[in-house]
Amino acid sequence: MGEYYGYMIVAGILSVIGYFISNRLKAKFEKYSQVRLSNGMSGKEIAEAMLRHYNISNVKIVEHQGFLSDHYNPATKTVALSPAIHNGRSVMAAAVAAHECGHAIQHDQAYAWLQMRSKLVPVVNIAAQAQQFLLIIAFLTIGTMPQLMLVVIIAFAITTLFSFVTLPVEFDASNRALAWLESTGTTRGKEHEGAKDALKWAAMTYVSAALSSLVMLLYLIMRYSNR
Repeated sequence: MGEYYGYMIVAGILSVIGYFISNRLKAKFEKYSQVRLSNGMSGKEIAEAMLRHYNISNVKIVEHQGFLSDHYNPATKTVALSPAIHNGRSVMAAAVAAHECGHAIQHDQAYAWLQMRSKLVPVVNIAAQAQQFLLIIAFLTIGTMPQLMLVVIIAFAITTLFSFVTLPVEFDASNRALAWLESTGTTRGKEHEGAKDALKWAAMTYVSAALSSLVMLLYLIMRYSNR
């Protein structure tokens, strides 16, 4: 039992850290959304310029509703930017728009980690649904139906793998974004430092999620082994 409590304590600590990082990211979003770019470009204009720089003409840039809902969809080749990023002319708009275009460049250049993550998506969707509906039942029936817990463990293993595969994809997209912003002079001096700071905290949310998923997976494995 002590081992279980230990893992639950670690999971609790990681949850607190995740909450802290999420709040920190929101604070950074608000801070750097108030810092106007000296060149006056909007997020959409920055995305267009970055894609042009890499000779990518088959990716659409669209406005997408939702706070921090910005993403790149490789299936539709679409960079979706939230209103604050799409229309914003701030350091935050520049950082996020360039980051999402970083994913488009990864796709165009067949970046291996992005290709792996894309292949995992259909399986991960099924695994996420399975663990959501079966987790509580598996805990209640672990003594009589241990096979059900094994199914949950496999589902968690898949989603955990996906979380860790996501890390190099996100860090690489940010590195591409920052390199382009700096080399083209789109962000300069304190503007660039602000963009780097914002993307660092955005990346930390993925690190926190991956570690939390790993801890839960290890806990489930111990429960199954010591049933």
